[in-house]
Amino acid sequence: MECPEIDWHCYKDRNLVERFFQKIKQFRRLATRYERLARNYQSLLNLVSAVIWLA
Repeated sequence: MECPEIDWHCYKDRNLVERFFQKIKQFRRLATRYERLARNYQSLLNLVSAVIWLA
């Protein structure tokens, strides 16, 4: 049986996204979607993303 070819660029991008979501899960308020309004959730997501980026 022949193995399908792997798109390594796509795999690399997917890996980055999955690792980012794992880091986000450390912030319980964001992971449980405690914020009710979409704008508040987006603001919190931006804040957490900046904290992760600076760390």
